[in-house]
Amino acid sequence: MTRAVLVSSSTPPAVTEVDLADPAEGEALVDVTYSSVNYKDGLALARNPGVARVDPLVPGIDVVGRVSALGPGVHDVAIGDRVVLNGAGLGETRHGGWAEHAVVPSGSLVVLPEGLDDSFAAAIGTAGFTAMLSVLALERFVSPGDGPVLVTGASGGVGTVAIAVLAARGYEVTASTGRLANEDSLRALGATAVVDRATLSEPGKPLQRAAWAGAVDSVGGATLANVIAATRWGGAVTACGLAQDSALPTTVMPFILRAVSLLGINSVDAPLPLREQAWERLATDLDPSVLAGVVRTVSLEEAVQVGPEVVAGRVHGRTIVRTRD
Repeated sequence: MTRAVLVSSSTPPAVTEVDLADPAEGEALVDVTYSSVNYKDGLALARNPGVARVDPLVPGIDVVGRVSALGPGVHDVAIGDRVVLNGAGLGETRHGGWAEHAVVPSGSLVVLPEGLDDSFAAAIGTAGFTAMLSVLALERFVSPGDGPVLVTGASGGVGTVAIAVLAARGYEVTASTGRLANEDSLRALGATAVVDRATLSEPGKPLQRAAWAGAVDSVGGATLANVIAATRWGGAVTACGLAQDSALPTTVMPFILRAVSLLGINSVDAPLPLREQAWERLATDLDPSVLAGVVRTVSLEEAVQVGPEVVAGRVHGRTIVRTRD
């Protein structure tokens, strides 16, 4: 048994005792210290069928903690390792990290780099991991001296980490947000300019004035279409979210007239070598003090209340979940 948040079709989300099976082949038992509250977790709390695919379900697409038991034939990690896991079906097709203990697929576990403590790893979470995957992809096409890089959804988890990492790498970062009251904190993260998301969120021309060398987008919809349309020749845009819309109302013109590249980012199924590369870079490129002002810690009970706020876009920065009192 483990203490956890449980979501089911028959009862409201609540903290309760949940049965926990022993780790099977290819699995590890993790004593969870922290998780985090992500957009998907908010959707899971609402029983969104695109996220919550088993019933009942423990939300939490992030797990940070220490390995305490291994299933048969597991050699990827050792008992006692401090580990992090993002995605890999957690909080969607299997119980996730909003619990004191979690049984997880061992093949996706990353041993935390030295110097990264558990709470900071949780603050990074899937959002920061996705941001780092976006930066790794963008770096193949865009260098720091090439011109401004736009980050949409800048006040969210992906956006805040993307700004901090890009700025640390020497990029000139413009932040797009609907919460202009956060401008000072976005500039503290490293943004050199802040624009209102309303300037990007309505349908626009298929080819616009070239403004961006590249972009990290977590919004989708008309925003992503406008960003692509305003990207310079040879630039690239990463896409990792659909907070505005899953549709992409664009044309081929930016791709064939400006050689713009659209780079899809999938953090759920990322292979282990890429996960390890991303976390090694996060350990060196992301200063913990930069995120300190945009991180708050909640209990399991409080996480249930925060989830809907994240989905509604009313939460700035990162919320981490302390799974133990």
